[in-house]
Amino acid sequence: MSETTTGYPDLSLYIGGRFLGVDGREGQDVHDPATGRVLGRLPWASREDVEDALAVADHAFATWRRSSPLERSDVLRRAAGLARERAAAIGRAITLDNGKPLAEAVAEVLNAAEHIEWHAEECRRIYGRVVPSRDPAVRQFVVREPAGVCAAFSPWNFPFGQAMKKVAAAIGAGCTLVLKGPEESPSAIVAMAHLFHDAGVPDGVFNVVWGNPSAISRQLIESPVVRVVSFTGSVPVGRQLAALAASHMKRMNMELGGHAPVLVFDDADVDRAAVLLARLKTRNAGQVCVSPSRFFVQAAVHDRFVAALADAIGKVKVGHGLEEGVQMGPLIHDRRLQAVSDLVKDATLQGAQLLTGGTRLEGPGHFHAPTLLVDVPAHARVMREEPFGPVAAVARFDSIDDALRQANALPFGLAAYVFTNSIQTSTRVANVLEAGMVNINHSGMAHPELPFGGVKDSGFGSEGGTESFDSFLVTKMISQI
Repeated sequence: MSETTTGYPDLSLYIGGRFLGVDGREGQDVHDPATGRVLGRLPWASREDVEDALAVADHAFATWRRSSPLERSDVLRRAAGLARERAAAIGRAITLDNGKPLAEAVAEVLNAAEHIEWHAEECRRIYGRVVPSRDPAVRQFVVREPAGVCAAFSPWNFPFGQAMKKVAAAIGAGCTLVLKGPEESPSAIVAMAHLFHDAGVPDGVFNVVWGNPSAISRQLIESPVVRVVSFTGSVPVGRQLAALAASHMKRMNMELGGHAPVLVFDDADVDRAAVLLARLKTRNAGQVCVSPSRFFVQAAVHDRFVAALADAIGKVKVGHGLEEGVQMGPLIHDRRLQAVSDLVKDATLQGAQLLTGGTRLEGPGHFHAPTLLVDVPAHARVMREEPFGPVAAVARFDSIDDALRQANALPFGLAAYVFTNSIQTSTRVANVLEAGMVNINHSGMAHPELPFGGVKDSGFGSEGGTESFDSFLVTKMISQI
């Protein structure tokens, strides 16, 4: 995989085992969000390119669906090993086109390698079952089979990790796929194509296309070849793709946006919670679907928690992700920066107090200061819209019922955080919170053995855990006499 003079890898499509560059195709420049510098040129797939990708995926499925689980496991294991070997280079490219600190980018690749290994193990355990029959002459059994060609759509905030969850599950299940990755941060997906290519995945099993999101999405989902749609992204886009997929009776997995509530009770370890939450809030500049966003703090510890959180957020070092000691990089583009600024402005106009940050940082790049807002009214936009930026909005509560009412007030239900030393409180709150993932006194959602997914407007289906293959398998009952 060659690199440009900037040290950034060359970008390409990947169709039928071939890497296809610009070569007269339309394309777009890819920028470093920390400097604005052009890193490289990303080729866009033509309509014919997409049709080719669908055709080779369909052709490959006829063979790959009948492959041994051991063969699939071996391919995944080799890919995981290559991911670990190349983590430093892949991570550096992610930092260049995504902006996150290098340590976070490398950690993303290594975590994805764990996901590949986990799927390599679990794909050997996709079991059916025998069902006792009413007639001793009849044998009844249930098998789970690969669903078909998958159209996968992955986001820019975790360009390697989010896509790999889909790719590893699809390949492990015996499906083939066409992946449309994020045009803003494409290097990780191209690196992924090289990983699987070098790991020996058969031509056509894994394909990568880029281009106009709406046009490619429609072409992929409307194709009769595609039987599964897997999307990670915003709620509005997810709604559109889900409606389109439903109109064509496609199987779906949707991991959409969140607006994670944080409940800090008066018996919590306030200082420890503040330090952890500051780190989670500024991770990837807050551009994380499970980022803590709405902070509800019990009145008795409100002021102490706010002071500790302000102190922790104020110590976060912001800068280019390749610089030593940087803990938070830029937002992905100027549109994201403007959206965050608008939410902060609205909150202050609605009566919130700005304790730290609140402004764009001077100089090049899309940097926004880590921001803490307190006494934020429920009707402020930042309490209703996912900020997807380094903004913590704090409100206080009195009782458990009050906290749960505020936490469950929105249509989102992806992640939630609870801080308490009471087993009674934690149990009650975990049972009532409307979220797909509840973290109590820590954050523990990134492990491949755990299901990752939401409820309500935050989507349906899970990636990871024993549920990981469900979207890529169909159930067949066989009754034989």
